[in-house]
Amino acid sequence: MPAFICTACGTEFPPSPSPPTTCPICADARQYVPAGGQGWTTLDELARGHANTFRQHEPKVLAIRTEPSFAIGERAFLILSDAGNLLWDCLTLIDDATVTLIRALGGLAAIAISHPHYYTTMARWSDAFGAPVLVHAADREWVVNPGGKLVFWEGDSREVRAGMTLVRCGGHFAGGTVLHWADGAEGRGALFSGDVLQVLPDRRHVSFMRSYPNLTPLSAPVVERIAARLSPYRFDRIYGAFAEREIMEGGEEAVRRSAERYVRAVSGRGPADAES
Repeated sequence: MPAFICTACGTEFPPSPSPPTTCPICADARQYVPAGGQGWTTLDELARGHANTFRQHEPKVLAIRTEPSFAIGERAFLILSDAGNLLWDCLTLIDDATVTLIRALGGLAAIAISHPHYYTTMARWSDAFGAPVLVHAADREWVVNPGGKLVFWEGDSREVRAGMTLVRCGGHFAGGTVLHWADGAEGRGALFSGDVLQVLPDRRHVSFMRSYPNLTPLSAPVVERIAARLSPYRFDRIYGAFAEREIMEGGEEAVRRSAERYVRAVSGRGPADAES
């Protein structure tokens, strides 16, 4: 039986004789069901017209994207480390070329995912590399295909490899997570934010939303909590979920400045662009 994949969010469901009637991730208010209705494909069909591309951003950081863009269009990151390589976030497409290239670079010791919109085919990635997949327990209900070596972690932080720490920020989802890598950016620290913190086009600010497609904001206290959760961590660089969305220097200050701007906007404390 085929395993059907939602074409709107890229999530793969367990094998079934016919497509699911709905995708609960898309039916949720943080995503959307396309105007034409829920669409479905399979991994074999996807691979016929798509391929993954690799781009190196710094010596031990490679971004992986699917071309042409599929579903939400996020990128994953392969972070190379002597303590074991980590895949941050996930893509729907996993093919022979991708597996061959990653194995040649040392394989994967672990996979960590920021939030349910990027769960995609995480069970297949886990099986291909024998790697555990870490997702926050607060988002357990959104796992529709609990295969692979799935690990639900709890609390507000977890070191996944030496110098690599998952930080639960919440906001976009209850378990919304970012990755702090102390050795990134030539030792100045890097933050991999998914879209729990969305890097904006000016590449000087980030923003925070409950739903990006439906333009649903978060409250001021939630954004202040996110900023507070990140305050103990040193990072100069931020890698966002999408291509060309990275802040190459001044990342900590960008988060502080952005959180203050956002709180002013949603709380009526003054012009949103004051001192930005």
